[in-house]
Amino acid sequence: MTGNPGQKKNYQAMMEKILAALDGTPRLLLHSCCGPCSTAVIACLSSFFDITVFYYNPNIDDDAEYRKRAKEQERLIGMMPTPNPVSFLEGEYSPEDFLAVARDLALEKEGGERCTFCYGLRLERTARETRERKFDFFTTTLSVSPMKDAERINAIGSRLAESHGVRWLWSDFKKKSGYLRSIELSKEYGLYRQDYCGCSFSRRESDRELP
Repeated sequence: MTGNPGQKKNYQAMMEKILAALDGTPRLLLHSCCGPCSTAVIACLSSFFDITVFYYNPNIDDDAEYRKRAKEQERLIGMMPTPNPVSFLEGEYSPEDFLAVARDLALEKEGGERCTFCYGLRLERTARETRERKFDFFTTTLSVSPMKDAERINAIGSRLAESHGVRWLWSDFKKKSGYLRSIELSKEYGLYRQDYCGCSFSRRESDRELP
Protein backbone atom coordinates (compact mmCIF):
# COMPACT_ATOMS: atom_id res chain seq x y z
CA MET A 1 0.00 0.00 0.00
CA THR A 2 1.09 3.57 -0.54
CA GLY A 3 1.39 6.14 2.21
CA ASN A 4 3.83 7.43 4.78
CA PRO A 5 6.27 4.99 6.41
CA GLY A 6 4.70 3.57 9.56
CA GLN A 7 1.19 4.54 8.44
CA LYS A 8 -1.41 1.98 9.49
CA LYS A 9 -2.86 -0.11 6.73
CA ASN A 10 -6.53 0.19 5.84
CA TYR A 11 -7.52 -3.45 6.31
CA GLN A 12 -11.15 -2.74 5.50
CA ALA A 13 -10.15 -1.40 2.08
CA MET A 14 -7.79 -4.34 1.55
CA MET A 15 -10.63 -6.76 2.27
CA GLU A 16 -13.02 -4.95 -0.04
CA LYS A 17 -10.47 -5.19 -2.85
CA ILE A 18 -10.28 -8.98 -2.39
CA LEU A 19 -14.08 -9.29 -2.26
CA ALA A 20 -14.47 -7.30 -5.47
CA ALA A 21 -12.10 -9.66 -7.29
CA LEU A 22 -13.70 -12.94 -6.17
CA ASP A 23 -14.80 -15.40 -8.81
CA GLY A 24 -17.65 -17.68 -7.80
CA THR A 25 -18.31 -18.51 -4.14
CA PRO A 26 -15.08 -19.56 -2.42
CA ARG A 27 -14.97 -21.42 0.88
CA LEU A 28 -13.97 -19.45 3.96
CA LEU A 29 -12.92 -20.84 7.33
CA LEU A 30 -13.96 -18.16 9.80
CA HIS A 31 -12.42 -18.45 13.24
CA SER A 32 -14.95 -17.16 15.75
CA CYS A 33 -14.25 -16.06 19.30
CA CYS A 34 -17.98 -16.08 20.16
CA GLY A 35 -21.47 -15.91 18.71
CA PRO A 36 -22.04 -12.18 19.32
CA CYS A 37 -18.83 -11.15 17.55
CA SER A 38 -19.59 -13.47 14.64
CA THR A 39 -23.00 -11.91 13.90
CA ALA A 40 -21.82 -8.82 12.03
CA VAL A 41 -18.99 -10.73 10.36
CA ILE A 42 -21.31 -13.41 9.00
CA ALA A 43 -23.71 -10.70 7.83
CA CYS A 44 -20.82 -8.97 6.05
CA LEU A 45 -19.25 -12.02 4.38
CA SER A 46 -22.00 -14.55 3.70
CA SER A 47 -22.89 -12.90 0.39
CA PHE A 48 -19.36 -13.62 -0.85
CA PHE A 49 -18.40 -16.95 0.73
CA ASP A 50 -19.58 -20.38 1.70
CA ILE A 51 -18.62 -19.99 5.37
CA THR A 52 -17.63 -22.56 7.96
CA VAL A 53 -17.46 -21.03 11.42
CA PHE A 54 -14.53 -22.57 13.29
CA TYR A 55 -15.07 -22.37 17.02
CA TYR A 56 -11.61 -22.91 18.53
CA ASN A 57 -11.05 -21.09 21.81
CA PRO A 58 -8.80 -22.89 24.32
CA ASN A 59 -8.28 -19.53 26.06
CA ILE A 60 -11.70 -20.00 27.69
CA ASP A 61 -10.35 -21.95 30.65
CA ASP A 62 -13.67 -22.47 32.43
CA ASP A 63 -15.42 -25.53 31.00
CA ALA A 64 -18.99 -24.34 31.71
CA GLU A 65 -18.29 -20.95 30.14
CA TYR A 66 -16.73 -22.59 27.10
CA ARG A 67 -19.72 -24.90 26.59
CA LYS A 68 -22.18 -22.02 26.96
CA ARG A 69 -20.41 -19.91 24.34
CA ALA A 70 -20.00 -22.83 21.92
CA LYS A 71 -23.71 -23.63 22.21
CA GLU A 72 -24.65 -20.01 21.53
CA GLN A 73 -22.43 -19.97 18.45
CA GLU A 74 -24.10 -23.06 17.05
CA ARG A 75 -27.56 -21.75 17.94
CA LEU A 76 -26.90 -18.50 16.09
CA ILE A 77 -25.90 -20.35 12.91
CA GLY A 78 -29.13 -22.31 13.07
CA MET A 79 -31.23 -19.14 13.37
CA MET A 80 -29.49 -16.58 11.15
CA PRO A 81 -30.63 -16.42 7.50
CA THR A 82 -27.71 -16.00 5.08
CA PRO A 83 -27.37 -15.74 1.28
CA ASN A 84 -24.87 -18.63 1.17
CA PRO A 85 -24.52 -21.63 3.49
CA VAL A 86 -22.92 -21.23 6.92
CA SER A 87 -21.87 -24.32 8.83
CA PHE A 88 -20.31 -25.00 12.24
CA LEU A 89 -17.04 -26.73 13.07
CA GLU A 90 -15.91 -27.04 16.67
CA GLY A 91 -12.21 -27.43 17.33
CA GLU A 92 -10.65 -29.45 20.10
CA TYR A 93 -11.14 -27.91 23.52
CA SER A 94 -7.65 -27.92 25.03
CA PRO A 95 -7.26 -25.13 27.64
CA GLU A 96 -3.94 -26.67 28.71
CA ASP A 97 -2.46 -25.49 25.38
CA PHE A 98 -3.29 -21.92 26.37
CA LEU A 99 -2.43 -22.15 30.05
CA ALA A 100 0.99 -23.74 29.45
CA VAL A 101 2.20 -20.35 28.18
CA ALA A 102 -0.37 -17.92 29.57
CA ARG A 103 0.44 -18.72 33.21
CA ASP A 104 3.85 -17.11 32.73
CA LEU A 105 2.11 -14.02 31.33
CA ALA A 106 -0.47 -13.77 34.10
CA LEU A 107 0.60 -10.26 35.13
CA GLU A 108 0.37 -8.87 31.60
CA LYS A 109 -2.32 -6.24 31.13
CA GLU A 110 -5.24 -7.08 28.84
CA GLY A 111 -4.12 -6.33 25.30
CA GLY A 112 -0.47 -7.14 26.03
CA GLU A 113 1.82 -10.05 25.25
CA ARG A 114 -0.61 -12.65 26.59
CA CYS A 115 -3.19 -11.53 24.05
CA THR A 116 -0.63 -11.65 21.24
CA PHE A 117 0.11 -15.26 22.16
CA CYS A 118 -3.62 -16.01 22.31
CA TYR A 119 -4.26 -14.54 18.84
CA GLY A 120 -1.42 -16.62 17.45
CA LEU A 121 -2.53 -19.86 19.13
CA ARG A 122 -6.04 -19.66 17.70
CA LEU A 123 -5.03 -18.43 14.26
CA GLU A 124 -2.30 -21.04 13.86
CA ARG A 125 -4.85 -23.82 14.35
CA THR A 126 -7.24 -22.07 11.95
CA ALA A 127 -4.53 -21.80 9.28
CA ARG A 128 -3.70 -25.48 9.71
CA GLU A 129 -7.37 -26.46 9.36
CA THR A 130 -7.63 -24.24 6.29
CA ARG A 131 -4.78 -26.11 4.64
CA GLU A 132 -5.89 -29.60 5.67
CA ARG A 133 -9.55 -29.07 4.72
CA LYS A 134 -8.68 -27.18 1.54
CA PHE A 135 -10.52 -23.92 2.27
CA ASP A 136 -9.85 -21.01 -0.06
CA PHE A 137 -9.43 -18.37 2.68
CA PHE A 138 -9.32 -18.00 6.43
CA THR A 139 -9.88 -15.07 8.77
CA THR A 140 -11.18 -14.33 12.27
CA THR A 141 -13.93 -12.38 13.99
CA LEU A 142 -11.47 -11.02 16.57
CA SER A 143 -11.05 -7.60 14.96
CA VAL A 144 -14.74 -6.72 15.38
CA SER A 145 -14.03 -5.81 19.00
CA PRO A 146 -12.68 -2.33 19.76
CA MET A 147 -10.54 -4.03 22.42
CA LYS A 148 -8.67 -6.13 19.84
CA ASP A 149 -5.66 -4.91 17.86
CA ALA A 150 -6.37 -5.35 14.14
CA GLU A 151 -2.75 -4.54 13.30
CA ARG A 152 -1.44 -7.50 15.30
CA ILE A 153 -4.23 -9.82 14.21
CA ASN A 154 -3.58 -9.17 10.52
CA ALA A 155 0.19 -9.43 10.92
CA ILE A 156 -0.19 -12.84 12.55
CA GLY A 157 -2.78 -14.02 10.02
CA SER A 158 -0.64 -12.92 7.07
CA ARG A 159 2.46 -14.64 8.46
CA LEU A 160 0.57 -17.89 9.09
CA ALA A 161 -0.99 -17.78 5.63
CA GLU A 162 2.47 -17.66 4.11
CA SER A 163 3.88 -20.44 6.30
CA HIS A 164 0.88 -22.75 5.67
CA GLY A 165 0.45 -21.91 1.99
CA VAL A 166 -3.12 -20.61 2.35
CA ARG A 167 -4.89 -17.26 1.81
CA TRP A 168 -5.62 -14.78 4.58
CA LEU A 169 -8.58 -12.43 4.27
CA TRP A 170 -7.45 -9.04 5.57
CA SER A 171 -10.04 -7.44 7.81
CA ASP A 172 -10.92 -4.92 10.48
CA PHE A 173 -14.52 -5.80 11.15
CA LYS A 174 -15.07 -3.01 13.67
CA LYS A 175 -14.95 -0.54 10.77
CA LYS A 176 -18.16 0.78 9.18
CA SER A 177 -19.98 0.35 12.51
CA GLY A 178 -19.28 -3.39 12.58
CA TYR A 179 -19.06 -3.54 16.36
CA LEU A 180 -22.32 -1.63 16.81
CA ARG A 181 -23.96 -3.95 14.28
CA SER A 182 -22.79 -6.96 16.28
CA ILE A 183 -24.48 -5.54 19.38
CA GLU A 184 -27.72 -4.95 17.48
CA LEU A 185 -27.74 -8.45 15.98
CA SER A 186 -26.87 -10.07 19.32
CA LYS A 187 -29.94 -8.41 20.84
CA GLU A 188 -32.07 -9.41 17.86
CA TYR A 189 -31.13 -13.08 18.29
CA GLY A 190 -31.14 -13.01 22.07
CA LEU A 191 -27.52 -14.10 22.39
CA TYR A 192 -25.60 -14.45 25.61
CA ARG A 193 -22.95 -11.68 25.64
CA GLN A 194 -20.10 -12.30 28.05
CA ASP A 195 -18.44 -9.41 29.90
CA TYR A 196 -14.85 -10.63 29.58
CA CYS A 197 -12.75 -11.99 26.75
CA GLY A 198 -12.42 -15.59 27.85
CA CYS A 199 -9.45 -16.50 30.02
CA SER A 200 -9.38 -16.38 33.82
CA PHE A 201 -6.79 -13.59 33.67
CA SER A 202 -9.06 -11.29 31.66
CA ARG A 203 -11.99 -12.21 33.91
CA ARG A 204 -10.05 -11.15 37.01
CA GLU A 205 -9.11 -7.86 35.34
CA SER A 206 -12.74 -7.29 34.31
CA ASP A 207 -13.90 -8.00 37.89
CA ARG A 208 -11.42 -5.46 39.28
CA GLU A 209 -12.76 -2.78 36.94
CA LEU A 210 -16.39 -3.26 37.93
CA PRO A 211 -17.74 -0.42 40.12
